[in-house]
Amino acid sequence: MKHIFKIIAVLAAISAVWVALLETSTVPRSYTWLLPIYLVVALGCYGLFMVGYGLMFFPTCPQEAVLLQQDIVEAKEFLSKRGVDVSSD
Repeated sequence: MKHIFKIIAVLAAISAVWVALLETSTVPRSYTWLLPIYLVVALGCYGLFMVGYGLMFFPTCPQEAVLLQQDIVEAKEFLSKRGVDVSSD
């Protein structure tokens, strides 16, 4: 619930800044109407950057890979005992 309030507060702050820019003439009106589009594009770029960064520095866990291989072997043995064909043809 706290996260929703944070998002609402950020959206309210951005809206307040946008309306203030619309009301004052510090930024030309033609640029002010494009600010929401710029915001969406910037958030999209930020999201793509974070996904790319996460993929580049994805942690490898060799210990977990060994445990996973052991679990696979155990599962194949269990299924073989139950009469299930688990050959990897």
